[in-house]
Amino acid sequence: MNISGTIKKTLRFSILFTFIASIFINTSFAQNKQPDTVKTGIYITSIHNIDFKQNEYTVSFWLWFRYKNKAFDFEQNLEIPQAKTVTKSYVTVDSSNDQIYLLMKLQCVMKDSWRIDNFPFDHQELRVSIENSQFASKDLVFATDTIGDKYDKKFTLRGWAIDSFVVHTGTKVYETNFGEETFARPHEEYSTYKVKIGISRDASQLFWKMFMGMYVAFLIAFICFFIHADNIDSRFGLSVGALFAAVGNKYIVDSSLPDSTALTLVDTLHGITLLFIFLVITTSAYALRLMKRQKIKQANRFDAIIAPIMLVVYVLLNAYLIWQAV
Repeated sequence: MNISGTIKKTLRFSILFTFIASIFINTSFAQNKQPDTVKTGIYITSIHNIDFKQNEYTVSFWLWFRYKNKAFDFEQNLEIPQAKTVTKSYVTVDSSNDQIYLLMKLQCVMKDSWRIDNFPFDHQELRVSIENSQFASKDLVFATDTIGDKYDKKFTLRGWAIDSFVVHTGTKVYETNFGEETFARPHEEYSTYKVKIGISRDASQLFWKMFMGMYVAFLIAFICFFIHADNIDSRFGLSVGALFAAVGNKYIVDSSLPDSTALTLVDTLHGITLLFIFLVITTSAYALRLMKRQKIKQANRFDAIIAPIMLVVYVLLNAYLIWQAV
């Protein structure tokens, strides 16, 4: 009986030990489990329809994934956070060689925010992010496919030049539990595949197209200095007409840009032009006052001195601001 009792105790101890060990091993395995890697690549074929007013552009590209976990299913779970619309024109899947190779052709209308402080001498960064909507970073991480080019060097981005193209991976943090009550806290992290394209505008011709009316308005006002000071109707008529022309040109330029609370180059150049046109009106009034006091020589001398000073200061201010923007 003693031997039998000893055997039973030993058996119970062995079972308990095995149970505890299995729990410990499973817990350690769960804690040390590494997320599956998805090797991802991109090849951009076209960027077009850059719409500054609507803060959007269209991009067409090939996208491919290599992974082993069939549950990832990027054909259904692909997430492009900044996309307004996503159109799949081609999808192919190869599940041979103990892995899944998924290739798709996409066209996306992307929403973005433009930096217009130095418009039209602006530099923009176009961003495309890829995520899996169902699997967090603890289950899935992206790795970049670095072989080959990332965009077609022959496609033309009209009016722009691509000066940088960076592909990297990262983590996107969502401070929410997405309504899942089992989450300990409202925090979830998703692996993301990021593409950042730096583009610079070719603004040499666009600048003159947009600001020609403003400069012509100033020159029209400047002509007042070559009209005799006592010809009040001509001098004030030209100045006021130039003032309205400059205001109209600003409204036309602003209509092609998104709303902005910052003081942009467009605002500064138009503001300076309006200020100088107002100074032309003020100096014309002072010259007229001298004429009314029969100080004709003083009035003519005043026009002869103030005209070149005003022109030089206006040109230098514009040149400095444009140089700063460039």
